Amino acid sequence: MNGSFVQGRVQALARRGLTRETCQKWGYHVGRCDDTSVQIANYRAQNGNLVGQKLRFPDKSFKVRGELVGLYGQHIWKDGGRRVVVTEGEVDALSVSQAFENKWPVVSVPHGAASGKKYVAHSLDWLERYDEVVFMFDMDDAGRNAAAECAAMLAPGRAKIAEIPLKDPNDMLTANRSRELVQAVWNARSYRPDGIVTADELWEKITEEKNEDSKPYPYNDLNEKTHGLRRGELVTICAGSGIGKSLLCREVCYNLLKSGETVGYIALEESVRRTALGILGIHLSRPLHLEQKIDYDKLEEPFKETIGNGNFYTYDHWGSCDSDNLLAKVRYLCKGMGCDWIFLDHLSIVVSGFEGDDERRLIDNTMTRLRSLVEETNCGMILVSHLKRPHGAGHEEGAVTSLAHLRGSAAIAQLSDIVLGMERNQQAVEDANQTRLRVLKNRFSGETGLAGTLYFDNKTGRLHEKDSTVFPNDINTANDNDPPPF
Repeated sequence: MNGSFVQGRVQALARRGLTRETCQKWGYHVGRCDDTSVQIANYRAQNGNLVGQKLRFPDKSFKVRGELVGLYGQHIWKDGGRRVVVTEGEVDALSVSQAFENKWPVVSVPHGAASGKKYVAHSLDWLERYDEVVFMFDMDDAGRNAAAECAAMLAPGRAKIAEIPLKDPNDMLTANRSRELVQAVWNARSYRPDGIVTADELWEKITEEKNEDSKPYPYNDLNEKTHGLRRGELVTICAGSGIGKSLLCREVCYNLLKSGETVGYIALEESVRRTALGILGIHLSRPLHLEQKIDYDKLEEPFKETIGNGNFYTYDHWGSCDSDNLLAKVRYLCKGMGCDWIFLDHLSIVVSGFEGDDERRLIDNTMTRLRSLVEETNCGMILVSHLKRPHGAGHEEGAVTSLAHLRGSAAIAQLSDIVLGMERNQQAVEDANQTRLRVLKNRFSGETGLAGTLYFDNKTGRLHEKDSTVFPNDINTANDNDPPPF
């Protein structure tokens, strides 16, 4: 043996449940290094020559001598056969081998889950000589993810993933559950990438009873176009500055609360007090935020009837609007507080301070993660986004909204199920309080176009639906000659 390698002897490892026969089969030794007792996993080339050692110390630290080539134990088994099991560690490999009376091929990656993909790729030709390759990694997130990564590298249908009730194969062995360990190998499921659906599963999806259970908007014309709000969808409301996006959100929120839904509301440009007064004002048909003196005693009962009934949550965001923190709060509102609906007003402030490519990248990332959260939690999300100024008259002057005007990134339109535009000419003499709703995208039914007109009542602070109205001086800037905004 090479003088740089540690000398050792074979013995049973009682604490690990490993017999002397198993350790002899694998050449797994016990020796001394730096005056400390160590376990020695000998790595050999296919010709049997010792090329490396992995030394395990009592404090669970490791040292490597030589080079750890290929998969541990690879030299023991013949090239090819019916089945080989791949584990995450050397002791786990011995444990599975012992459960199979040291008769079935088992190997291990050298450095745990993190090394899995690298070493499996290096030994891919050898592994694919077997009809089945069963990955039995640790039952933690790292192990599960590594097993899937490794399985994905093999030819379709060849890789399987085994699951066990304890953390790793050695835990199964020391718990006297070797029979279950063997069964887990027999029952290993064929690896299939996420999202692939079989014919049987597809039929189940087709035939399962599914109630869309849409919730109405507070406006009839908008409901006719969109068929209401649905959980699992992302709705984006876009408009110019001061058009009434936040007010529309509050009206929709209030309507959901009235129907008994649980709502999470995040308004990044106003305090939670302003949000609360805004929704209470809708309930009372009074612009409470404009009143100089409020009789709070008379607000207690309306509060309990609306946002104080346990179905409404908001987020005091001041000083903490970064994307990661915001997304964590959204997830908590959905999964921790049981919110069916999330309002986020608005996206642009999350990326404030960024311009050009940086803004686009951040919006892309944020929208992708918001979309994933909607899919993960099955919440309905209503998102507010600003528009890019069109050529000519702006949206504050009644310009027709278009998907091409969404500010910053095409991902907003791509990842939204519904996109609603709001149009109002703030400079109009007679119709400054009239706002048109336009459906710019509708993944649910495909219906787009004008969806009614809302009237803002200064006295009540409410948005009321009225008969369809055409602005006297309608300005349409959405045409095919507009350059792309992104």
